[in-house]
Amino acid sequence: MAEQTEELRLAGKKILVVDDDVEVRAAIDNALQAEGALTQTCGDGNTAVRVCETEPPELVVLDMMLPKRSGFLVLERIKNLPSPPRVIMVTANEGKRHQQYAESIGVDGYLLKPVRLERLITLARDLLG
Repeated sequence: MAEQTEELRLAGKKILVVDDDVEVRAAIDNALQAEGALTQTCGDGNTAVRVCETEPPELVVLDMMLPKRSGFLVLERIKNLPSPPRVIMVTANEGKRHQQYAESIGVDGYLLKPVRLERLITLARDLLG
């Protein structure tokens, strides 16, 4: 029986996945869990902020277009918490203006949809050390 030589890249890391698309959310969640992450998910901006305030994750994978509170407003709010999480924003919007704005309010990573899950996992690992 072969031993597993590759370690789980996100073992024990607390990650919140925020996307209003159930299929996208499930795909990202499953990929992160397969790497050992302890995940939570939600589908709107207000819930994302509440989770970050009450059970702060180490990383948030954040969709830009969300019901109740946009990804930008979520990002602004959670980056002002006492111990802000790292944030990777994912979006289908290819405009550079949105990326520049996200960077100006503290986003740590910015990926375009459809997100390559391997790229997301590598970025998450790099951000969380």
